[in-house]
Amino acid sequence: MRLTLASCLILTCLSAASAGDWPQILGPDRNATATGEKLAETWPADGPKELWSMKVGDGFSGVAVKGGKAILFHRIGDEEVAECLDPETGKPIWKTAFPTAYVPSFTSDRGPRAVPLIDGDHVYLYGARGGLHSVKLADGEKVWSRDIYEDYSSKRPSRGEPAEGYFGYGTTPIVEGDLLLLNAGGYSKEAGIVAFNKLTGKTVWAKTEEKATYSSPVAATFGGQRHVIFATRLNVVSVDPKNGRVLFEFPFGELGPAATGATPVVFDDLVFITGSYNFGAILARVGRTGSIPVWSSDEVLSSQYTTSILHEGAMFGVHGRQDSSPASLRCIDPKTKTIHWEERDFGYATFIKADGKLLIIKTNGEAVLAKLSTKMFEPIASASLFIDATRPTTRALPALSNGRLFVRDERTLKCVSVGR
Repeated sequence: MRLTLASCLILTCLSAASAGDWPQILGPDRNATATGEKLAETWPADGPKELWSMKVGDGFSGVAVKGGKAILFHRIGDEEVAECLDPETGKPIWKTAFPTAYVPSFTSDRGPRAVPLIDGDHVYLYGARGGLHSVKLADGEKVWSRDIYEDYSSKRPSRGEPAEGYFGYGTTPIVEGDLLLLNAGGYSKEAGIVAFNKLTGKTVWAKTEEKATYSSPVAATFGGQRHVIFATRLNVVSVDPKNGRVLFEFPFGELGPAATGATPVVFDDLVFITGSYNFGAILARVGRTGSIPVWSSDEVLSSQYTTSILHEGAMFGVHGRQDSSPASLRCIDPKTKTIHWEERDFGYATFIKADGKLLIIKTNGEAVLAKLSTKMFEPIASASLFIDATRPTTRALPALSNGRLFVRDERTLKCVSVGR
């Protein structure tokens, strides 16, 4: 009981963000849940009102929002550009750019993938070729930069996948106290997970030989012990953020053209992580001396990169991949592997949970508002936010802040009103 109660501190300890803030990947607590938001009960026939829009450069990086500032990170020419926007109007506040030489291997997109991280008065940015930067939230002034590729990965083996992965670096780091933790995936010895002083950028510790993937870490407390949990290239690994000591690990992932993109979901004393590429999903129980697998399956909820939503003991997610046959929308009981319902051929999507509802952003540009029901799929409203049929890929993670939904495809960032 004490272990379970301690793990419930996750929701209150992960972030000190105010209601309405969306300061990092998947929101305040990295679980795609918005706190204090009130969503409209339905949408007009022509969809939610567009508040503003702007053209964007390359990249799949979603927006982060804190207070009166929204941070966009994208590539224009040979620079990765951080832009601070007024979330109400879209008007620019400041702009800061960093040169980049990233050349993609398996995609035409050259831009950053990682969502900006706003912590206190600083913004942390992670580029597609491993440029890790800190800038001031107030005016974009550069504080420090590190080159993760040169520091940890440039001397890679002559065979195997590129050091920067198949699609560039794409994990968002996490702040724990005075440290910024990153799955650097370095090929040099013991540089898999690295902790930096968040104010200076200096390395505090570097541990493990875990290779990087596209999943972002999450923090939790079990039995009084703080954990930061990473889904790396071949394992799920928990470390003590103070010193990098491995607290538990279990296998997850495969070599070759495969990757993990979802963030681990932590609830009670359990860790759930989903993938695809034939290694599926796994649920593990955390104990005082490590972790014990509960089940693993490729038939329950295997999602290429979408983080599943937990609601009243049920898990809502996508089963399938974006780049193959149409994926299904599913609601499951993660403890028993029971599938409550399935909406077949729904299409690939990402999610936000708010106000007892599910905001669904499909990769074809369609937005769906649905009830969070374990009985059946209950859509409330839908609208096409992006209608350019020539190249619509709404892959970047959405953000929700003060009733404003921020969504982007490969060309345009839009802010639409979904609140009440």
